[in-house]
Amino acid sequence: MSDVPQAQPSASAPAPAEAPAAQAEPPSAGHGHGQQKKLLPLAIGALGVVYGDIGTSPLYAMQECFAKRIGPDGTLETSPHAMAVSHDSVLGVLSLFFWALTMVVTFKYLLFITRADNKGEGGMFALLALVPGRDSQKKLTVTVVLAGLLGASMLFGEGVITPAISVLSAVEGLGVATHAMDAAVVPLTLVILLGLFMVQRRGTGGIGRVFGPIMVVWFLTLTVLGVRAIFLHPSVLQAANPLWAIRLFGHDPWHAFVVLGAVVLCITGGEALYADLGHFGARPIRVAWISAVFPALLINYFGQGAYLLEHGWVEKPFWALVPEPLLYPMVALATAAAVIASQALISGSFSLARQAVHLGYLPRVTIVHTSERNEGQIYVPEVNQALMWACLTLVVAFKSSTALAAAYGIAVTGTMTITSIVFSYMARQNWKWPLWRVLPLTLIFLSFDVPFFLANVLKFFDGGWFPVVLGISMYALMTTWKRGRAELARRFNQSVMPIAALLEDLEATKPNRVRGTAVFMSGNPDGTPPVLLHHLKHNQVLHRQVVLLSILPLEVPFVPKAEQLEVKDLGNGFFRVLWRTGFMETPNVPSILLRAREHALVAEPSTTSYFLGRETLLTHGKSTMMHWRKTLFAFVSRNALSATSYFGIPPGRVVELGMQVDL
Repeated sequence: MSDVPQAQPSASAPAPAEAPAAQAEPPSAGHGHGQQKKLLPLAIGALGVVYGDIGTSPLYAMQECFAKRIGPDGTLETSPHAMAVSHDSVLGVLSLFFWALTMVVTFKYLLFITRADNKGEGGMFALLALVPGRDSQKKLTVTVVLAGLLGASMLFGEGVITPAISVLSAVEGLGVATHAMDAAVVPLTLVILLGLFMVQRRGTGGIGRVFGPIMVVWFLTLTVLGVRAIFLHPSVLQAANPLWAIRLFGHDPWHAFVVLGAVVLCITGGEALYADLGHFGARPIRVAWISAVFPALLINYFGQGAYLLEHGWVEKPFWALVPEPLLYPMVALATAAAVIASQALISGSFSLARQAVHLGYLPRVTIVHTSERNEGQIYVPEVNQALMWACLTLVVAFKSSTALAAAYGIAVTGTMTITSIVFSYMARQNWKWPLWRVLPLTLIFLSFDVPFFLANVLKFFDGGWFPVVLGISMYALMTTWKRGRAELARRFNQSVMPIAALLEDLEATKPNRVRGTAVFMSGNPDGTPPVLLHHLKHNQVLHRQVVLLSILPLEVPFVPKAEQLEVKDLGNGFFRVLWRTGFMETPNVPSILLRAREHALVAEPSTTSYFLGRETLLTHGKSTMMHWRKTLFAFVSRNALSATSYFGIPPGRVVELGMQVDL
């Protein structure tokens, strides 16, 4: 593996990898690849992919604000993380819902964060790639990048919890229809989740075409149910006045602060607005939010509040809005919406993993393209398996959406807080915004993010520990892999032979040359691959045509076709091939060699051999890495996907040469 590019910039990677960080502030964000298509189909598609998560929040968000539990004496008592139902508390909580959706989703994400696109792509890794001097040793930059990695790690936690809580809360509607079905809720949830993860390998193209229309029906249903309840108690609309939220804090500051941990559930999925930017573009996402999602959510939440004002506390206010004859059809529709919300997070986790691999933060994983037309539709078996077992375990362990809600908020609010910080730093350093513009905006962002996060910290021992442990584990893995690859690159670069020196030596010694082509893959585009020297030393023979192939990942999502390939004839049968790839692309070595024919480099597949290095890592060297990091890095390296599989190299044409490296 020492000579195989790990889909990350090597220590000697060329300057173009930093080019995106120098871009000026974009005039408008979200110039996705489908931006030239019609607005309406894109907006409907966004309803299914982008808004599935936040669109299913009404199933559980309001009930958690007024949740009750069975006390020691067997009576119902208000949960310590919720409030008692009263006129002022209902209007106060609704006011918090209204302004959270307005300020966090509409103002922060749609108006500002979506402007920070990396060639049309969004998400935490795309945002990190915009940070200038990302690999520098400047303390503030290092801190911001590490914070961004922690935020990306938390997103994996959200990808685990969202399918579990969404499907479980939808199926719980059966218990409202008849308590005879209570015992079936958890088993049925497990079956649905298992089926969802099992079909991932078939791709989501066909299913995806019906996501949007189903979510149109879902949001229309939310609106109708909400309007029906609001007519019974129209005074609930007063909650749009922020004074009700202020009054809530004035009357009982502690309980008002604590309930923020449940209010935040109404904005879960907000990060998807940014992460899915490249699929639809900013304009369709904004149109879908303003015209459908935002009003539907507000009307339904206000409808749930009106029901509570009219009837008092009820265990599941969302299901209380549904007329009894429609409960079973509504359970089916809610389950479909929950599956769609889950699918969006699962697909997002696949994309997140691929971006992390290409930027050098995770080892190689299997990338299966499930669509010939859409580069973004991929399936990652390793990630799918991990998510599946984690989701199933969560459902069995927590058993109810109320219990899972405690685990949900920390991952979401942690990521949102970090996004605000990284965006502000990028805007200051990259877009050159003046401090008077950045500072007030950052304070507005954090005035919502930080209280939401702190309120969720209170739920740490009630389940909030799960996303924290998962996030820290992913963070440790990503930073260890990045550091380990950098250490290996440093070790090999210290002893690298200039290619000019090798060619001079070959001209003098004239080793035996055999027919065919030998391809040596190297992370260093300037020097001689160590595996080539290893091969020459032990086999004392060379092919008549030698290709030195370097795959250079750039910090942009896609590289224009004209800029991908560079071929240089070094003489004496040697060719230097550089392939530049974006973090949303998966390189394929045989395809690269076919493209090289355009540059007079012809490598016949039947006579081409691929020489790869595979090192055995020892952990007792002089590297300054902590021993536990060395051990983790060595373990992950041994179990990482082989370069043969990742780069699509024909297994029967591969020659691997091993070596020992002491870190």
